[in-house]
Amino acid sequence: MADSVTLKGNPVSLSGTVPDVGQQAPDFTLTANDLSAVSLSDSAGKIRLLSVVPSIDTAVCAIETKRFNQELDTLSDNLVAYTISVDTPFAQKRWCGAEGVEKMQLLSDYKGQNFSKAYGLYIESPLGAAARCVFLIDGNGQIVYRQLVPEIAQEPDYQEIRDKLKELGA
Repeated sequence: MADSVTLKGNPVSLSGTVPDVGQQAPDFTLTANDLSAVSLSDSAGKIRLLSVVPSIDTAVCAIETKRFNQELDTLSDNLVAYTISVDTPFAQKRWCGAEGVEKMQLLSDYKGQNFSKAYGLYIESPLGAAARCVFLIDGNGQIVYRQLVPEIAQEPDYQEIRDKLKELGA
């Protein structure tokens, strides 16, 4: 069965197949808000949390990013956490400064939406952005958890993610 998501109750089409637990996570190179390039392989050996959101400038995406940023205080240093959106690095930097988000590293998929498309999350119409999804990737690059949020306008299940992080030793 193909993955499906809705936006305010209306079905939207994803660009491809979302990688699942047990698969190798596709490597990526995204742009940090200091304009440096960041790849998945840069954090090899660590647990990676990828919080994929449509736009940091929307309420639910902001709540999710601030929540993960706060939770990082209680998690292991062996965890690297990214929020990924199609927002420009400049918008992400402005948002982080305004919201005091320093631990979650925001990465931009604004150059062709290559990450969103490679991960099967891109929604051409009506968003031009990615569906909401959280991945946990182990130190070897294998996806060990995936939560594709069925309704884009809703937050993920944080407790389920936290439980899995504890199980992974984060």
